[in-house]
Amino acid sequence: METSASRIQRYLEQLAEYTSTPGQGTTRMSYSEQDKQARNYLKQEMILLGLQVREDAIGNIYGRLEGQEAGLPAVIIGSHFDSVPNGGAFDGPAGIVTGLDVVARLREENLKPRYPLEVIALVEEEGTSFGRGLMASSVITGLIGSKELHQLKDREGITAAQRMAAAGFNADKAHEAVLKPESVKAFLELHIEQGPVLEQANEDIGIVDTIVGISQLEIKLVGKAGHAGTTPMNMRADALVCASHIISEIPELAKAAGDNSVATVGRLNVLPNGANVIPSEVIFSVDIRSKNDAALRKLIEQIIDFTEKQSEKLGISSEIIQPLYVQPTALNLQIGELMKQHATDQNLRFRTMVSGAGHDTMIFAGITQTGLIFVPSRNGLSHHPDEWTDYAQIARGADVMFATVKSLTEC
Repeated sequence: METSASRIQRYLEQLAEYTSTPGQGTTRMSYSEQDKQARNYLKQEMILLGLQVREDAIGNIYGRLEGQEAGLPAVIIGSHFDSVPNGGAFDGPAGIVTGLDVVARLREENLKPRYPLEVIALVEEEGTSFGRGLMASSVITGLIGSKELHQLKDREGITAAQRMAAAGFNADKAHEAVLKPESVKAFLELHIEQGPVLEQANEDIGIVDTIVGISQLEIKLVGKAGHAGTTPMNMRADALVCASHIISEIPELAKAAGDNSVATVGRLNVLPNGANVIPSEVIFSVDIRSKNDAALRKLIEQIIDFTEKQSEKLGISSEIIQPLYVQPTALNLQIGELMKQHATDQNLRFRTMVSGAGHDTMIFAGITQTGLIFVPSRNGLSHHPDEWTDYAQIARGADVMFATVKSLTEC
């Protein structure tokens, strides 16, 4: 009989093959050819496990194991299968394959849950494709809909709705993907920690009780292009100079906000991007996070205020949009205690943790009770080709998830 660790390894190694950057990490954008390959593989494995497979209007995949009693709400377990460019093989997929492993174990032990169990593979969590993190779960929970999907664009200027249509999905039916709260009993996720805490403490799992609040800003500064050699310095409207003043101030604002608040400028586009041309336009992102909602809101306000004042001072026009705001999220206390009990029963070393990264769990918390398990990341590394978590460590997390699923579905 296949062990959980070997099954998890088989799933993850196969999924890692579906990348547009072989040998340079996992690059799997939503609705790409690699997305199609991964989804076909996941559907195939769900069918082999005897699950009823469906895809919703925007491409999320569900594999359903019916319960003994009709009409009961489902326990959903899973994560996302998109990636950042040149990322790792574990961020997201580890949670999906844990769901598949849980189903395989139920089959092996001839257990049939009273409540239905669904394994979900979510598209577009990272926000890499369309600049909006947690997009799929936000559609599922009704936070965004068709309007936003027609507005969100990738770097080629193609909308999320257009990418969906090309892949066989329909953004205009996004409302059909929304789950009714009464149809979901719980949402569970296993994820790699993406930090060094568990490894350094030599602990097996983390049980997350809080996920930090997250905001994303898109800032557009517009000046005036000109010849680099013939335009006097006092007559320039240099959008990049303005951006540099703003960007250099953001870390100081984050430090002053306290509560371990952080802010990151991760994407920067300069136009016309010529060596001898004064930049006329700069667009950059700001990712802002804090476990304290008041500190998060204050930091957002300060960044916006400083941007407006600095751009006005330098004669640059500014436009600021906020495509994402999610307040700090407390996860379900009872599920957390259940996970702790199962970890204790299995003699695992664990701790309660705050997640500094956003996860689909925080969005599902708006409609149901949620639980999130972390497993160690080697050297705390993530969003990198060398991202790694030992398969045996994932299996330990899956052990706790299996026991939790049995409790919640009353096997």
